[in-house]
Amino acid sequence: MSEARAPTLAQDHFSALQNARAEVNRVIVDKPEVVDFAFTALLAGGHLLIEDLPGVGKTTLAHAMSITLGGNWQRVQFTNDMLPADIVGVSVFKRDDSSFEFRPGPVFANVVLADEINRATPRTQSALLEAMAEGQVTVDGQTHPLPQPFFVIATQNPLDLAGTYPLPDSQLDRFLLRTRIGYPSAAEERRLLTEPDRRTFLADMQPCLDPDTVLALIDQASRLHVSEPVLDYIQALIAATRSHAAIRVGLSPRAGLALIRTARAHAFLNQDSFCAPESVKTVFPGLAAHRLQVQPESGLGSQEIIDEILTSTAIP
Repeated sequence: MSEARAPTLAQDHFSALQNARAEVNRVIVDKPEVVDFAFTALLAGGHLLIEDLPGVGKTTLAHAMSITLGGNWQRVQFTNDMLPADIVGVSVFKRDDSSFEFRPGPVFANVVLADEINRATPRTQSALLEAMAEGQVTVDGQTHPLPQPFFVIATQNPLDLAGTYPLPDSQLDRFLLRTRIGYPSAAEERRLLTEPDRRTFLADMQPCLDPDTVLALIDQASRLHVSEPVLDYIQALIAATRSHAAIRVGLSPRAGLALIRTARAHAFLNQDSFCAPESVKTVFPGLAAHRLQVQPESGLGSQEIIDEILTSTAIP
């Protein structure tokens, strides 16, 4: 087995990544693990879904990430009367030369904040599907590439709240990670009550990264060494989801590839020179929970099953 080597990357690029991480943690108090998940999704070249109750900071986190990553970003507030063209764009007839001109929608940005995505109808939600999966959109038979990097940060409210539409499985699968923010601790909530409004911190934020740096970081993260025992561990976790009695549909091969990318990105973010089993274990719940189809009669939630799988699967 070849010896693991640390990725070679300009120190100023990596310092910029850590500065961006620190800036977002300054805005989102008491949730460093959630912020790490957001940067892990970015470095793995995927997209992030933040699901939680209104008012716990979902939009603030997405907004802070959008600012610090640089490039251009767009915020889309999803509503039940929104149409697909409101997201991807539309072809407009030009009377002067009798031709059609494509006018791009807000999806044409490096970072797209899809706020309350499950308030839109399934038809509109699916407008993001091609964009997230292929990095392009097709309108009137014409394919239009999206800017790179392309990072979607979507927020959604719990499905038991009024006015929500569940995301279909095919759409959920396009989100690399799903995370929740939760309530702050008592000490950190006191900070929220006594410090200036979080919007003040957002107004003071400056970009720490730029698109070229982000692409370079994604490339370096993808090269992190993964040993054979860690690959065995990843395969064992995937196999466990397929054989568990309470799971109707386990993880797909695509999810397995996503797990490797995500574990590499998490290890890279934490300045590890190789991908260790701990990174796999850390990202597995956020990657697997929204992809598993649980047997309703089991009476178990996906998180309970994932905890059981992690406990019963030997770590190399």
